[in-house]
Amino acid sequence: MFYLSRQTVSRHRSLYAGSFVALAVGVFLLGLAATATAATIAYRGPAASAITVTTLGGDDAAPRQIRVPFSDADVSGLQVVLNMVGAISGFITIFVIASTFAFAVASRRQEIGLLRLIGATPRQIRRMVLGEALVVALAASLTGAVAAQLATPLLLAKASYTELAPVKLEPASPWLPLAIAVSAGLLVAMLGARSAARRAGRVGPIDALREAALEPPRIGAVRIIFGLLFMGGAITMLSLIRPSSGDGAVPLAMFTPMVMVIALTLLAPLVVPVVGRLWALPLVAWTRVSGRLARSNVVAAPRRSASLAAPILAISAVAGSMVLSLSFAADSAGATIRDAVRAPIVVTGGAPVAGPGVKAVDAALPLQMVRIDRDDAELEDVEGIDPAVASQTRDLTALSGDVRQLTGNTVAIGKEMSGFEGYKVGDEIPLVFVDRTPVKLRVVAIVKDAFGVNASLLIPLDLARKHAPKAEPERQFVLPADGVDPASLVKQLPNAQLAADWEADQADGVRKGNQFGLILLLGPAGLYSAIANTLLMGSLQRRHEFVTSRLLGATPAQIRRMVLWESSLVGAVALSLGTAITVTVGILIRHAMNAGLADVPFTVPWGVLLGIGGLCLILAVGSALAPTTYILRRSQPSAVME
Repeated sequence: MFYLSRQTVSRHRSLYAGSFVALAVGVFLLGLAATATAATIAYRGPAASAITVTTLGGDDAAPRQIRVPFSDADVSGLQVVLNMVGAISGFITIFVIASTFAFAVASRRQEIGLLRLIGATPRQIRRMVLGEALVVALAASLTGAVAAQLATPLLLAKASYTELAPVKLEPASPWLPLAIAVSAGLLVAMLGARSAARRAGRVGPIDALREAALEPPRIGAVRIIFGLLFMGGAITMLSLIRPSSGDGAVPLAMFTPMVMVIALTLLAPLVVPVVGRLWALPLVAWTRVSGRLARSNVVAAPRRSASLAAPILAISAVAGSMVLSLSFAADSAGATIRDAVRAPIVVTGGAPVAGPGVKAVDAALPLQMVRIDRDDAELEDVEGIDPAVASQTRDLTALSGDVRQLTGNTVAIGKEMSGFEGYKVGDEIPLVFVDRTPVKLRVVAIVKDAFGVNASLLIPLDLARKHAPKAEPERQFVLPADGVDPASLVKQLPNAQLAADWEADQADGVRKGNQFGLILLLGPAGLYSAIANTLLMGSLQRRHEFVTSRLLGATPAQIRRMVLWESSLVGAVALSLGTAITVTVGILIRHAMNAGLADVPFTVPWGVLLGIGGLCLILAVGSALAPTTYILRRSQPSAVME
């Protein structure tokens, strides 16, 4: 049977081109993420760049030693992004493979019916289709793995010395990560082809005698049930994107679209014709005959239309939600910084600030400490502050406790850390200074979160100086004396700027910091090529239909217009659903992140979003028209008798 599968793939190379390219790109992204992750795991910085601590243990967890790198050698940020890249790549690849194999089976319905007519059993048909998937998967996975290995040094060079990886990364041994990527590619291919194999096994012998490639009018009850279950799960996840979710709102905003795409893909044969009819109303009114034919093709073949729309839907929804979520996160960060800073002047650097026009200077000392838990240890950003001065220059509103008690071995923590770790006023937090001195600090206050202004932990200034004598302020908040104009004082102080300008610079820095991560996260959008190959595959299999239309009197120009509007209609339907998902997630994530903030900027990256949609449509239309033109030039109406 495997021999038959190899022969079938060889004979229908154009039919499986889309599956091959989609899976090769998917394995390439998975392999790239895996090899880069291996490089981050293998990285071992200088001993002075890390500290080894022992966890507390408890709750069936034995104490263990953990090596915690300092921030100048911490590559965990890149690991998180790469893990997300792998998850997104696998997700999109499954749907593209499922769509291309489903279309391949539908295009060979008569051939499969003929095999059934000469005695092939449904089990043999299923094995043949799964064998075809295995043949394509082996070639594509190996191709993607080789490409990933070749591209890994370039990715690591670009990632080194960035905020995600502030060190130089070198490639590690590629065998294990690439083996994982190849195995994942094979698994993804088999999962994606499983549904198509089951559908092929249900093809009856009578299908060999049919001329019209009509699809079943209904989809299975099991598919509808699972579609509704996934939709219910997506709605539940959407309900969790709220202010109380904290930092968890962003991951929810990135992964909820995937669940929604699964639901809509399962229900696509029901949804696509309905949305297609709506989009076809102005199209039919404008184009008449070609628009009617395009609408009829989309509506009469809902499974084919759903298969062609699925990759566009997946890419537009996932990429669009990421872009919008990160943009709104930057808006929220900028507003948080603005509301947290009370001083009108900010001085960058640690040079002493003094002068007749200066009333007070909040020169906090930044340092790092390792926070020890029962089964883990994490590096935390800490600031040593003078609470009397800092309370005037920044928002240190205590939600519980009193910041004025910040003396001796005490600490004030943010609301988010209190919620996630369960700390409350009076608790003691085990910590280790960078000079290896262990200490237990008592929580005296829980303050409002202010990312970019207040550190996760605030300790007394004299305690910070004692354990980090070389620490210097990175920025100082300055209060001018009574009656002194801040704009005039800024001109007298070195490296000083008005707080409004500094806040704008910080917001821009957040956006730039998101850019590299966004580029990595949108790596799966490289599967745009899968859209082109899927539609290319679809058009190449319609030779008989086009030639028959020529025989009935249609001109090549009319057929091209029909294909143009049909591909545009499919793309518009998919982008409409993707846009609905993106807008829904965007509204919820903005509400979740902006709770308690006023006058938050509303930045929508129209250029990126329109670029995603436009590229989808261009590829959809271009990849449908190119093979259509090729077929019409090389085929004559008499070919219908062949």
